[in-house]
Amino acid sequence: MIRILQQDSRLIKIIFAVIISLAVITMVITLVPGIFDNSGSTGDATVFATVHSPGILGRLSGDSSQIKTAEVDQLAQRQLQQQKLPDFLLPYMANRAGQILVQRAILKHEADRLHLQVSDEDLRRELKTGPFAQYLFPNGTYIGDDAYMNFVQAAFQTSRSDFESQVKQDMELNRLQALITGGVTVSDAAVRDAYLVQGTKVKFDYAVISADDVQKTINPSDAELQAFFKQNQSRYATAVPESRKIQYVSFDASNLPGGKPQVTDADIQAYYNQHQAQYQLKDQVKVRHILISVPQGADSKTDAAAKAKAEDILKQIKSGGNFADLASKNSDDPGSKTAGGELGWLDRGKTVPEFDKAAFSLPVGQTSDLIKTQFGYHILQVEDKKTAHLQPLAEVKPQIVPVLEQQKSGAAEQSFAQQLAAQAQKDGIEKTAAAHGLKAETTDYLGKDGTVAGLADGSALLTQAFGVAKGAAPATVSTGDGYAVFQVLDVKAAHAPDFADYKTHILTDYREQQVPQLLNAQLIKLDDRAKVLNDLKKAAAEMNITVKTSDLVGKDGQVPDLGAMTGPSSVAFTLAKGAISGPINTGRSGVVLSILDKQQPTADDIAKNFAQTREQLLNDQHEEIFRVYVADLTQKYEKSGAIRYSKKQPAPGSSPFGS
Repeated sequence: MIRILQQDSRLIKIIFAVIISLAVITMVITLVPGIFDNSGSTGDATVFATVHSPGILGRLSGDSSQIKTAEVDQLAQRQLQQQKLPDFLLPYMANRAGQILVQRAILKHEADRLHLQVSDEDLRRELKTGPFAQYLFPNGTYIGDDAYMNFVQAAFQTSRSDFESQVKQDMELNRLQALITGGVTVSDAAVRDAYLVQGTKVKFDYAVISADDVQKTINPSDAELQAFFKQNQSRYATAVPESRKIQYVSFDASNLPGGKPQVTDADIQAYYNQHQAQYQLKDQVKVRHILISVPQGADSKTDAAAKAKAEDILKQIKSGGNFADLASKNSDDPGSKTAGGELGWLDRGKTVPEFDKAAFSLPVGQTSDLIKTQFGYHILQVEDKKTAHLQPLAEVKPQIVPVLEQQKSGAAEQSFAQQLAAQAQKDGIEKTAAAHGLKAETTDYLGKDGTVAGLADGSALLTQAFGVAKGAAPATVSTGDGYAVFQVLDVKAAHAPDFADYKTHILTDYREQQVPQLLNAQLIKLDDRAKVLNDLKKAAAEMNITVKTSDLVGKDGQVPDLGAMTGPSSVAFTLAKGAISGPINTGRSGVVLSILDKQQPTADDIAKNFAQTREQLLNDQHEEIFRVYVADLTQKYEKSGAIRYSKKQPAPGSSPFGS
């Protein structure tokens, strides 16, 4: 329940709703090709691109929009994180991010040209009646400038002016999209036809030929593998990656000269004095509560029923009923009801205002009257209170000591590592290690992803080792539980392997190359034989191929070995009962299927889903029309030189790996 009280989940939904409100526009402009073919240049590295209205007037008017390189980089980073992609794809994501922002600027110019600008009055109306109204104008009353700014900062990490500017721009682009697609209609016949396809279900037998099974039948001779190896010399030229031999000496706090640094009382007192804000506790209250929820937007009858139930529970408590038992049986808060309504310690100001005020004003041991919040009706019982105060040193000392020990040890280890590195540069790592009672280690040749024996974490050492030259001065690196001083003794460049050593990999590559052709040949053979026999099962049995049977599935279904029925297997919905499909290649497997049953939606089914299907068709057509509009508009801006870049950009969709 703390999460419900402290973070309004509807706020999160609204934030997502605002983001999704432009999903179609963003998707459309991401998919439209060709915007980065313009070779114009602004010459300013801080500016990614400048967009102005097409034509001479657009150039002369000075009415242009600049897309900052920093904005592109920020959007690219967010997309990379959201899609959980590796960092090396950042340049490619920056290309896509730049495309999105440039085309938003184009759409903004076009919306302005069509006089679709959003006025301050339009903005006020939107904030007062739109999705943010319940936060900025609860019960129709403005929350005030300070609360408004706090809301924007907490929800969007931006300023009030930037927030309002973004809301205005979103409203304007939505107006443009509505203008362009507003005249689209869908006929009743088209809706019925669409659902006739969408609502059809099929059941079928399907014979599966697995790429893995095909691969096992490919057994080339050594001579064939050697010929393949020679034919693909360039492929294997660097198959054995670069490796390095490294000498190092490692240590932790126990090896420090003079032993592990000690923390004194003076150190502890000084740290405490410098960090008192960290130990300043706020007012806190410990409460139980019972929630009888009222859905957002509920009518008066629903509200009255919830209130009556809450009043009855309160009456039982006042008559001596056990609060915890009543919470477990009646509360609508799943996070606390199993604990008898227990919420634990709450800081002042962290819950919704009505709840916060009641919790901190009630004496310990008392039960509140009904409290109405945006979640419904609450009854709360105050169990204990803590007044704001500074925790005494004796109380927080156990927290401070480990911090200071870590700081002192870390500083001493770093200093000792630097001392060892300087000495090793003169005397070598082995002599330096021996002089300090340590042992030098020499690794085998290791790759970048190798393991350094004896180190808690050798990844940082390897990363640094692969960034320095052979014989470079000894360097220091953290090892997770201490430090190491290392030097690269030798480097083996990436090279081609010996045939005998790499034979297993070559066999795998040979098989992978042969699989697609053989899989396709097997599929064609199966399909031809099944149609000659007019029996898929008999044909599969002759070829020793497994036949499976699907459930009755629709287009939104999934079938083992086939995957989603929206893919290549969707051909099943176009076949008549008893028909045998052609070869269907799903990537790592191939199938031939035979329709056992086909059920099309009834007139009642079509009627029940008519409105939803019409809406989907309209959305699809809006998307397609707007995509075409954006493509044409972008081409117009390109041809007129209305887009200028700070430097030449790669074409969108080009591979980050090159050709």
